[in-house]
Amino acid sequence: MNINFYDFSNTTKIQGTVPHITFNNLNGVDFIKHGFSTRLGGVSKGIYSSMNLSFTRGDDEKAVSQNFEIIGNELDMDVNSMVYAMQTHTTNVMKVTKEHCGMGVTRERNFSDVDGLITNEPGVTLVTSYADCVPLFFADTRNKAIGLSHSGWRGTVGNIADVTVKMMEKEYNTDPADIVAFIGPSICHNCYEVSEDVAEQFAKAYGTEVFEDILYIKDNGKFKLDLWRANYRNFINAGILPENIGITDICTCCNSDLLFSHRASKGMRGGMCGFLTIKGE
Repeated sequence: MNINFYDFSNTTKIQGTVPHITFNNLNGVDFIKHGFSTRLGGVSKGIYSSMNLSFTRGDDEKAVSQNFEIIGNELDMDVNSMVYAMQTHTTNVMKVTKEHCGMGVTRERNFSDVDGLITNEPGVTLVTSYADCVPLFFADTRNKAIGLSHSGWRGTVGNIADVTVKMMEKEYNTDPADIVAFIGPSICHNCYEVSEDVAEQFAKAYGTEVFEDILYIKDNGKFKLDLWRANYRNFINAGILPENIGITDICTCCNSDLLFSHRASKGMRGGMCGFLTIKGE
């Protein structure tokens, strides 16, 4: 099955006193607020400079907490409304409510191994962490439900996009045709070399045509993998309409002065976050 990959450009906007990124198609969804942090505008030092939002990289926890306050104020999202996923490269997606607010940011979580979050409650802010992997944003414009999922290569080959959509269908009666979705800042295919083992998993999941669409064979026997195209395929196959999909034009690895990149920094880095919430409280 050949899927037309649209040339999305100028789909993102960097803005704010505290620099952050928003996405044009989500800016048109009036019941949500969203954003994606950069590495700028925070208080962390050294390799974490300066808007590090990861508590698990070795940074001072007080600095990370202060960074959450700073970006929360910039995005008009209370830190006590945030629910921060505990990501382990799974395809596990969790429904969250006000009972989960603050978890992972201002208080301990009561969950683990969760790479995607969904809700239909205003005042609950979904938060997921990144430094090359792909942020997937979902907004059901009819039933006013949202989802935010973390999709590295494991999440992509495991199709966390489809898992998220199906869970929204089950919990909120979402029709995929009503979803506005975005593939956020992450590593581009030119920067993302993977092994033959990883390539074989994608070939098995997507079929042999994948080599012409999302995998590119290099002279050294390794492969370049296009996670943007792969997740676009996953969106389409989940029933999301092409005209409702936005795709980033910002690579984390190419822009490591603006964004944290695990690959560009050889693991010496902080983390960014995606944020998504329903307005109203």
